[in-house]
Amino acid sequence: MSAEFASVPKPEDATLPEDAPLPQDRFLNREESWLQFNERVLELSEDPSVPLLERVRFLAIFASNLDEFFRVRVAGLKRRMATGLLLRTKSGLKPSEELARIAAIADDLARRHAGDFHDGVLPQLAAEGIEIVRWDDLGRDERTALRKLFQERIRPVLTPLAVDPAHPFPYISGLSLNLAVTVRNPISGNTVFARVKVPSQLPRFVTASQSRFVPMEDVIAAHLGELFKGMEIVEHHAFRVTRNEDLEVDEDVTENLMQALERELRHRRFGPPVRLEVEDTITPEVLDLLVDELRVADHEIYRLPGPLDLTGLHAIADLDRSELKFNRFVPAEAVSAEDGLFATLRERDILLHHPYDSFATSVQRFVEEAAADPDVLAIKQTLYRTSGDSPIVDALIDAAEAGKQVVVVVEIKARFDEHANISWARKLEKAGCHVVYGVLGLKTHSKLALVVRQEANGELRRYCHIGTGNYNPKTARQYEDFGLLTADPQVGEDVTDLFIHLTGYSIQEDYRRLLVAPDSLRQGLLSRIEGEIEHHRNGRPARIRIKTNSMVDEPLIDALYRASRAGVPVDLWVRGICTLRPGIPGLSETIRVRSILGRFLEHSRVYEFGEGDRSEIWIGSADLMRRNLDRRVEALVRVTSGQQREYLSDLLDLAMSDTTTAWTLNSDGKWLRHRGEIDLQHHLIARRRWRAVDDATSLD
Repeated sequence: MSAEFASVPKPEDATLPEDAPLPQDRFLNREESWLQFNERVLELSEDPSVPLLERVRFLAIFASNLDEFFRVRVAGLKRRMATGLLLRTKSGLKPSEELARIAAIADDLARRHAGDFHDGVLPQLAAEGIEIVRWDDLGRDERTALRKLFQERIRPVLTPLAVDPAHPFPYISGLSLNLAVTVRNPISGNTVFARVKVPSQLPRFVTASQSRFVPMEDVIAAHLGELFKGMEIVEHHAFRVTRNEDLEVDEDVTENLMQALERELRHRRFGPPVRLEVEDTITPEVLDLLVDELRVADHEIYRLPGPLDLTGLHAIADLDRSELKFNRFVPAEAVSAEDGLFATLRERDILLHHPYDSFATSVQRFVEEAAADPDVLAIKQTLYRTSGDSPIVDALIDAAEAGKQVVVVVEIKARFDEHANISWARKLEKAGCHVVYGVLGLKTHSKLALVVRQEANGELRRYCHIGTGNYNPKTARQYEDFGLLTADPQVGEDVTDLFIHLTGYSIQEDYRRLLVAPDSLRQGLLSRIEGEIEHHRNGRPARIRIKTNSMVDEPLIDALYRASRAGVPVDLWVRGICTLRPGIPGLSETIRVRSILGRFLEHSRVYEFGEGDRSEIWIGSADLMRRNLDRRVEALVRVTSGQQREYLSDLLDLAMSDTTTAWTLNSDGKWLRHRGEIDLQHHLIARRRWRAVDDATSLD
C-alpha cells in the first residue's frame, strides 16, 4: 500500500460501519491513470508475441495518444493555472505539482517509447527486410534518387524562414515537425537562425529503395544548401511543438455556433505551447533560443533520440506484409443477405458486436435500405464522428433527395473532428436534410437512428438502432462496440421522444427502455447500485459489473465503494482511465478492475446489475465521467432478450476470468499484466459465427 494512501483502513480495521466517512484520498490521480493506459499500449509494442508490423502500429498509436494528452489534459492544467484556479485535484495535488509529476512520467514513457523503437523494433524490422535508416546510411544510388525527388517534389513546397532584425521568430504551429538551422555568411562571418518546416502533406518516411525508408527531415537536411545558397550550414536539429488545442466556445452568448467554432478552429493553432520535443543532439545555444522564443518551462522540454514524431509509423505498419500482421478475418453477417432486415426486426431484436459482426451488412445496411425503401417516411439520426467518405451520410442524402423527411443531429463540437462535422452538416443541409446541433450547452454523444416506416396494413412502425460506437464504417473495423437493432414499440417511443427533445423544446426525463443523460442516467445508475446493496443486505444474490472506457465520476465511484462496503461483488472492465482504488480493506475489497487491450480498441459500454434471470443489462454511449453524465446527451438501452443478456454476461465472465490475458489494477494504482490462456479478442474472432438471436450459442 502506498504511503500517500496511509489513511485507508488496514486489514484489521476492515469492519468499518457502512456509514463511516470515506477517506479523502480514495481517488487515484486521473492524469497518471491516463498515462498508465498509454503505458499499456506501449507494452503491446514491446510484446514479442504481437506480430511485428502490429507492434509498429502500437508505437504509432502511443505517439498519437501522447500528443492528445498534451494537447488536451496538460493544456487544461496550464489553463487552470493561468486563470488562477489553483484548487487541488481529487488526488490531492496542486496543478503545478501535478504538471511536474506527470511531466516526469511522460518523459520516462517517451524515452522508453524511443528505446523500444530503436532497440526493439528497428532491428527486427531489418531482419525482415524492412529498414528505416538515416541519411548517412544510404547508398549512392539511393541518395541520387532522393536528390531528384527533393528537386522535383520537396523543394517547391518548402519555405525557409530566417530570424534577424527584419524577420521575427516565426510562428511554430502545433505538432509540426521543424528543422532549426544555423547558417553563416562566409563573407561577413555573421550567423543567422532559420526555421524550415517539414510539410505535413509530404510522407513522414520517404522510400529510398525497395523496403528502405528514411525520415523526410533527413532528406531536407541533406539539401539545406539548396535552400540557403551561398551560406555555410553550421548545424541543424529537428524539433516539434505541442500546443493547447482544446476549444472554448461559450454557447450561451453565441448566436451561430458553427461560425463561432470555425473562428475558434482558426485560433486553435495559436494556442500556447505545452511541450517542446527536441532531438537529444541539439546544442545548448539552439535549445536556449527555442526555449526563449517559445517560452516553455524546463519540465516542458523533452530530449529524445531522433527521429521525432513517430505517429508517421502508421505508414510502415500499412506495408503489404501480411505475414507480419494479425491474421485477416471476415466478420459475420448478423442477418443473412437473403433475409429482409425489417421483417427480421419485426420478429426479434438483433444484438450486434462489432467488429466481429459486420457493420456494413448491419448498421450501414439498415440506413441504406431505409433510404431506398419507398415505404419509409422518415429517418432521424445522430452523427458524432463518421468517415471521410461516409456511406451513412450518402444514404441520408439519398433519402432526403427521394423526398423522405431526414433529420440529422450533427455534433460539430466533437473534439478534433470539428472541421469534418461542419463539412458534413453543410453537405446534408444542401441536400435538404434538417440539420440541428443538439441541445444548448450539451454535446450530443448518443448513437441513435430511427426509421419510421408505413407497413402493408397501413400501420406506422418504428425501427431503431442504439449503439455504443460511432456511425463510422472505417473505425467499426477496429473499434469493439455493441449495437441493438429493434422494432420494439417501447424503444421506438423512447427514441422518438429523445429526438423531439434534441430538435425542439421539451423536458423529457422518464423513458421506458432508455436511460438518458443528463436527465435520468446518473440517477438511474445510482439507484441500481443502491438496489444491489439492498438485495445483498436482504440475503438475495447481488452483483455489479461494468464495462467502460473511463471510470472517473466521483459520485458513481463513491456509490461503488458503498456497495463494496456492504459486501456486493463489483467487477469493472475499464479500458483507459480509472481513478477508483480497488482492493482496499474496508473500502473496496470486493472490487476488481481489469483492462484489456489488443488488436481492437475496446470501446463498448455495458452495465449489468444483478445476476441470473434477475439481472438487468444496459448498453450505450456513456462512460462514467462527469462530462458524460452531466454535460452530454447520452443514451443506454436495456437489453431484454434472454439469450442476448446471456451473451453479454458470458463476455463479462470471460473478461474477468483468470484464464484471460488482461491487466489488473492494484490498490496502489499500479497495473500488472496477467497472461492467461485466452486472448479475449482472438477468442471472439474464432467464435465470429455467433448470432445475437434467441438461438445464440455460449461463448464458452
